[in-house]
Amino acid sequence: MSYRLLQLLCIILPTLLIGGFEYVRHVFLLGSLSMETGNLYITILTFVLSLLFSSWMFRIIKATNDKLVNEQSKRAVYEERERLARELHDGIAQSIFFLNIKLKQGDFEAASRALSTIDSNVRQAIFNLRSEPKIDDSLNSRITKWLSEWSSITGTEVETEIQIPNGSFTVKDEIQVFAIIQEAFANIRKHAKASQACIKIKGTEAGWQLKIADNGSGINSSGKSDKKYGMSIMQERAKQLGATLQVTNRQKDGTEIIVTKENR
Repeated sequence: MSYRLLQLLCIILPTLLIGGFEYVRHVFLLGSLSMETGNLYITILTFVLSLLFSSWMFRIIKATNDKLVNEQSKRAVYEERERLARELHDGIAQSIFFLNIKLKQGDFEAASRALSTIDSNVRQAIFNLRSEPKIDDSLNSRITKWLSEWSSITGTEVETEIQIPNGSFTVKDEIQVFAIIQEAFANIRKHAKASQACIKIKGTEAGWQLKIADNGSGINSSGKSDKKYGMSIMQERAKQLGATLQVTNRQKDGTEIIVTKENR
């Protein structure tokens, strides 16, 4: 139903029904219906009509809003998948170009590392994209399911502590936060050599904070460019969220990533 038609109904229906009752009362029922009784009837009629009409209107509005939210969620998911596909394409293209150069130079060790990088990137992309997220899943549920699969594949134990109140994130924010988590755990798998990892997300009215830590080798022990590239991806995503990102070595061992967003 179009908004134009709804607007016309809002104007015409109450006017016709209530005005029609008043006309009938004054023209045909004035002698048999007292003023007090007529006022009582018109009050009851107005209440019943308002209740029925507003309930009907709000059902239509709610259905329309639900449809718009669902379409927005799907669009955000598809946009993120397209972005990941572009990143995957660019990364593989660069690695293949590098592989070709090293093979021509006879540097088979470097070529082997490039091939390993391609294999790792493809496996990670397949793992991230193989199951389409359900639109009605909560962010908490999606993170928990994904980490459970990640832990079973990598053999790395993951401790989770997630407290996300409803409405803490918009649909687009959820996509960015989830992607940061995926990138962080991809780095743990590829570089950290960790046996344990933990993730904590806490949201309040003042904002939210995401912490990811591991007991691996730390951020300074590897100068691999793909690791730096992963960090830059997370930094860019945090910027899009309007959040700050800190990556540091833990006091004992491993790496800690903190993403913080303060509501203003």
